[in-house]
Amino acid sequence: MEKLLHYVWRHRLMPSMLATTDGRSVEQIDPGLPNNGAGPDFFNAKVRIGGTLWVGNVEIHDRSADWERHGHGRDRAYDNVVLHVAGDTDCDVFDSQGRRIPQIRLEVLPHVLENYETLLHEDKYPPCHRVVATLPRLTAHSWMAALQTERLERKTADIRRRAELCGGSWEDACFITLARNYGFGINGDAFEQWACRVPLAAVAHHRDDLFQVEAVFMGQAGLLTPESIPERYRDGALADDYYKRLCGEYAYLSHKFGLSPMDWKQWRFLRLRPQNFPHIRISQLANLYHGRRMGLRALAECDSVDSLRDMMRTHVTPYWETHYTFASESMKNEKRLSPFSLDLLMINTAIPVIFAYGRHISDERLCERAVDMLDGLKPENNRIIRMWRECGLDVRSAGDSQALIQLKNEYCDRKDCLRCRFGYEFLKSKER
Repeated sequence: MEKLLHYVWRHRLMPSMLATTDGRSVEQIDPGLPNNGAGPDFFNAKVRIGGTLWVGNVEIHDRSADWERHGHGRDRAYDNVVLHVAGDTDCDVFDSQGRRIPQIRLEVLPHVLENYETLLHEDKYPPCHRVVATLPRLTAHSWMAALQTERLERKTADIRRRAELCGGSWEDACFITLARNYGFGINGDAFEQWACRVPLAAVAHHRDDLFQVEAVFMGQAGLLTPESIPERYRDGALADDYYKRLCGEYAYLSHKFGLSPMDWKQWRFLRLRPQNFPHIRISQLANLYHGRRMGLRALAECDSVDSLRDMMRTHVTPYWETHYTFASESMKNEKRLSPFSLDLLMINTAIPVIFAYGRHISDERLCERAVDMLDGLKPENNRIIRMWRECGLDVRSAGDSQALIQLKNEYCDRKDCLRCRFGYEFLKSKER
């Protein structure tokens, strides 16, 4: 309830007539600045009490007794409180000098309280679905623009963390981010662990030899150990010339660079389409790395969605055109990335890296380019986006779909409706 009282005070969703417990009229001129740290809840509020204008701080509690329970009456930091707001004014409150502080009982309007209960307990998802379709497009898309930036900033924090773990190397952070998203969710964690074990500075000496690159990539993934091969294919793999050559090359390079592979058991194959098997994705990454197309400098110089898509196109090496795992032959297929997969990699890797690097070097042009690229891509088509479209929301670009994923993950799933602009519109609505 206290959280709701904060919200009602901040957004002025309260009765028009307010009065202190001793009968003086109260008018809120300015709710003040919310304080998320220690001290009063709102700084520099302006309120007119009994005809006198007061400028100072406002403290809000569920009950007046919480003032003393929290020790505010002995804390000089609260001596500048000009108004105490409570849902239940069960006692008077005093500052550390013994001065009585004016207080009001803040009643939550019935429709606001009912709407809040609906947001918390509605079975249908999202709980604000009744108002979403009625919102002006400017209202909806201004909130989505903020959410899009919020999501890019969150991804920036992840990329920056990877760069720090790599000793400040943004090139390594770019590779790790790309690898993680080659897991397409299911093997994302495994791919990130694998990429952290690939010493790019060492592999760079052999970058012109695709076979050696693939040997290091497969070896570091633990996929050259006999135990990683399904038992029904193991004997065939051990006799497979390409597998034996990869093992021999990896043995040489791992000794040269002091490498150790990850545990192959971290890879997930259950219910995984063969196109997404780690062997296939790693071979595609080896080809991309060998071609020197996907790197930080190339990304920073990329100026359009089409050039970005061309840069990220890749396919497997010849052996994997007829295999999904060692010794398991299949019909010949270059196994190129599908347009759907390419778009996902641009949305989740390339564009966030461009944005994050722009933040890192304080180049707003890169950040703006990243946002423009998102707006130039078609929206994702997944369960979350379909849900919002069913509510009547217009989703036109990948920027919109990324915003709505951010909305669900960071607001809806956490029931944090009081920080959501859709939630605000729902709370104040009288007809639903």
